[in-house]
Amino acid sequence: MYVRDVQLTRSRIIATVIELIETDGVEAVSMHRLATELGCSVMSLYNHVPSKSALLDRIADQVMSAVEVTPMPQAGCAEWLQAQVRAFRKIARTHPRCAMVALSRRPTSASRVRPAETALATLLEAGFKGQEAVRILRTFLAYIMGSLMLEVANAPGLADAEDVAGAKPWNAELEGRDPEADFEFGLDLLAQAVAAAARRADAV
Repeated sequence: MYVRDVQLTRSRIIATVIELIETDGVEAVSMHRLATELGCSVMSLYNHVPSKSALLDRIADQVMSAVEVTPMPQAGCAEWLQAQVRAFRKIARTHPRCAMVALSRRPTSASRVRPAETALATLLEAGFKGQEAVRILRTFLAYIMGSLMLEVANAPGLADAEDVAGAKPWNAELEGRDPEADFEFGLDLLAQAVAAAARRADAV
């Protein structure tokens, strides 16, 4: 038996999509599967959302609009970028697969464009030229996505490293992963590289 259309709300639809993505992955999301989960007809669902693509855009909007960065007036460029990345990661740890959706969707709304605009403005203010600023932003995005893939997509780690010549003495270190410590270590390396590049730009 289907529920009446009036019971279908945007928040209920989005909450169900988030649950589907986090449980079974984005591939599991379809209009038919969503209608089944909500207990409604597919046609009733189309009265509220036009397509799966539109659903994923709304998920991306919800994820990015939840990212909050505390103002840091005295922070340098590198520190500000670190704060932005950590703010996103805070959301990603709650809904990691939805965070991957947000990063993979084309930024077509204000909530998705704003973080990139803020990061680029920070880099430009620090003295980086346009193309260099964009490349730095892409590097941070690639790092975030790679880290999420390792943690969320169950990508194989280095547990089989003993098969690699010379790696056996390091097996304990290679197998003992701490995702949070690993993430902060890499983020700090990126921040140091940005700070060094900013100093070089100032010296020119």
